[in-house]
Amino acid sequence: MSATGAAQDGPVDIGAFCRDVEAHLCRVNGGHLVRIVGPSFELVARWAREGVPLRVVEHGVERTVARLTARGPRRRPVRIEFCEHDVRDAYQQWRRAVGVHVRVHATSSHPEEPFSADPVSTSKAPPLPRHIERVLLRLSSARATRELPPPLQQAIDEAIGRIDQALDASRGARGPARQAVVDQLREIEAALTLAAMVALPAADQQRLRAQTSDELVMYRSQLPADAYRAAEQALLGQLARRHFVLPQVGIDG
Repeated sequence: MSATGAAQDGPVDIGAFCRDVEAHLCRVNGGHLVRIVGPSFELVARWAREGVPLRVVEHGVERTVARLTARGPRRRPVRIEFCEHDVRDAYQQWRRAVGVHVRVHATSSHPEEPFSADPVSTSKAPPLPRHIERVLLRLSSARATRELPPPLQQAIDEAIGRIDQALDASRGARGPARQAVVDQLREIEAALTLAAMVALPAADQQRLRAQTSDELVMYRSQLPADAYRAAEQALLGQLARRHFVLPQVGIDG
């Protein structure tokens, strides 16, 4: 069972988490065995104690390997230490998307330490028109290449039309005009997310709800009930979009 396989309160199984990360690191390195021991183990264990979901760590590792591979042939496998920046960045993106701003410590001897309400990303957001162009490209690709339920197809078509209008409005937009476009993108994403959640088959809904509980297990006792429910809904929506390979439409203002 993976380190995120049990949706219950309590400390994560550090050993299982590190083994899962090690196995994924080996896979993305073409089968080369890259052991996570010593300082590497402590690094990954710290991610586990802080509540970084396994899926987010794996995404960060994949980003590092993809970037280094794009530079040309590698003589040595990528070590987990090289992935820390991308893992941290992926975790910040996950926190912003889900709305989790509380740090979870491994033991109760440490008080809860709140994150800032607007955590600073380590990566620079693309210009608004470029972001919108990428969203349009990915939505059009999903619409053209995947078998989707008709109601979701209609929702995507409507989103594409509204986003295309937002693209025109975004060019050269500053101040309140730019913020209006950002707000519109969030509204479009909310509608698209709802359509994706409704379109999920019952079995997939159950699976994604279980995954949501797994990823938020470290935060269940740290967040107020209403904040936890909001995080749960936000993460479920994100997973529903990913299920249908739909992009994030919104962008940080």
